[in-house]
Amino acid sequence: MSIDLLILIAAIVVSWLIFTWLVTVLKATVKTAILIALLVLGLQLLFGIGMTELWSPVQGFLSQTWEKGQEMLAPFLGK
Repeated sequence: MSIDLLILIAAIVVSWLIFTWLVTVLKATVKTAILIALLVLGLQLLFGIGMTELWSPVQGFLSQTWEKGQEMLAPFLGK
C-alpha cells in the first residue's frame, strides 16, 4: 500500500468522525432550542409571562457576571 492510500483512508476516517460529531451537536442544539421554545410558550400560556419578563433578569445576570469578570481579570490585562 502506498502512502497516498493511507493518507486518503485517514482523511476519510477523520472526515467521518467530524461529520458525525457535527450531526450530534446539531441534534442537541435543535432539541435544546425546541425545549426552550416550549418552556417559554408554556410560561406565556399558563402564567402570562412574556419574553420581556424572562429576558430582563437574564440580561441583568449576564451584565453583572461580565462586570465581575472584568474586575477579576483587570490585573492580568493591565487595566
